Amino acid sequence: MRKLRFCGYGAAAVMIGIGGLSSTIATDKDKPKDLPQPVVAGKMSLEEAIAQRRSVRGFADIPLTLQEISQLCWAGQGITDPRRGFRASPSAGALYPIELYVVTAAGVDHYRPRDHRLERHLTGDLRRALQAAALDQQAVGEAAACLVVTAVVERTARKYGKRAERYCFIEAGHVAQNIFLQATALHLAGVPVGAFEDNEVATVLKLPKDRRVLYLLPIGNPHG
Repeated sequence: MRKLRFCGYGAAAVMIGIGGLSSTIATDKDKPKDLPQPVVAGKMSLEEAIAQRRSVRGFADIPLTLQEISQLCWAGQGITDPRRGFRASPSAGALYPIELYVVTAAGVDHYRPRDHRLERHLTGDLRRALQAAALDQQAVGEAAACLVVTAVVERTARKYGKRAERYCFIEAGHVAQNIFLQATALHLAGVPVGAFEDNEVATVLKLPKDRRVLYLLPIGNPHG
């Protein structure tokens, strides 16, 4: 059913082929990458970001900086209340089913909100394979980074039962809007992508079986 260059870490041991490309499964040698601390007082107001946000599908061949990736991840799922563990995006029952992945030329990283760091999941450039799984939408393959919003629906279902799926969809929307407004404030751009083959995306990214892919968010520096 259809739905909705930054530095790498170490080399991994197991090679796999996906969509004509090769990648390596991360091993213990791929140590987590601590992200720079997010900036909480930017130069662009919220009102300006809302007014300037547009969907952009063409990107310049410029990698995102680690600081930019840090800000985007923080805006979507970062901890904003360390004492209580609350995050930037609201979540039903504060159960936080969303798991965020970042796909770049270096590989696929899993964002860990509690430590504000990236954990290498796969090494190798899988953006073109991800593009093929997203009905060959060029924005997915050409963006410097594609943030993949997934959800562990069971995490929410333990409390909310059959409503859990709906709550996860709603939460994915909160996360995406936060990320795109943050991108706009950083003078970056992107486009929300909901048309893709769910199982193919999960296969390309070698996601755990409990992860349901909800949204693809290609982001980069706009042309001009």
